[in-house]
Amino acid sequence: SVSCIAFSLDGLKIISGSVDATLCLWDAKSGAQIGEPLKDHSSTITTVAFSSDCSKIVSGSSDNTLCLWDAISGAAIGKPLKGHSDLITCVAFSPDSSMIVSGSWDHTLCLWDCAITGAAIKKSLKAHSGLISCVAFSPDGSKIVSGSSDKTLCLWNAKSGAPIGDSLTGHSHNYGFKCVAFSSDSSMIVSSSYDDISLWDARSGAAIGQPL
Repeated sequence: SVSCIAFSLDGLKIISGSVDATLCLWDAKSGAQIGEPLKDHSSTITTVAFSSDCSKIVSGSSDNTLCLWDAISGAAIGKPLKGHSDLITCVAFSPDSSMIVSGSWDHTLCLWDCAITGAAIKKSLKAHSGLISCVAFSPDGSKIVSGSSDKTLCLWNAKSGAPIGDSLTGHSHNYGFKCVAFSSDSSMIVSSSYDDISLWDARSGAAIGQPL
C-alpha cells in the first residue's frame, strides 16, 4: 500500500512512499512514472516532503533513517541519515530548503543541515515525553512547532534549536496532537487532535479563543 504522498511546490511532480520500502516519482500532468522506484530504505516509507525549491526530496522510514534524494534525477544524495532510534513519523523542509526537521517515536526531533554534504545532524531537540506526531516550519523560517502524544505542542527556535517558552497544552484527547500548521504570515498556529481544533498565537504561545 501507499503510505505517504507529496506534491512539489511547482505542481509538476508527485512523490509517493510505500510499505514496500520504495518511493516513486510521478509526472503530475501526465500521471506517468518518472524513472525507476527510489530504493535506499529497508522498511516502510512513513513520510515524504519536497524542498521549497523543488530540487530535493526527503523521506523518513520505519527503519529509523531519513534519505535525501535529487528530485530531478531521483538519485540518492549521500547515505541514509541516522539520528533517531525509532520510527520516523514526520519531516519538513525549512522555507529556504537549507534545513530539515524530523520527528520520531523516540520522543525527539532532529534538525539537519542540508548545506552540508550528507546533511549532518545539527541538533537533537528534546522536550516532549511522548512520540512526535507532527512538525512544521513557520513560513518566515524562524520557528518550528511540534506536536506529540504527550498532549503538548512545543515551539522551537529554528536557528538554535532552543525551545521557546513553555509547552502549549489545550487538547484533552489521550492520543494528543495529530497535525499542525502555521498561518502564511507565521503569526498563528493551528493544531488538531482527535477531539477538536485549536488556534494559538505563535509569538506568545497563548490559545486564541475556544477550541473549534
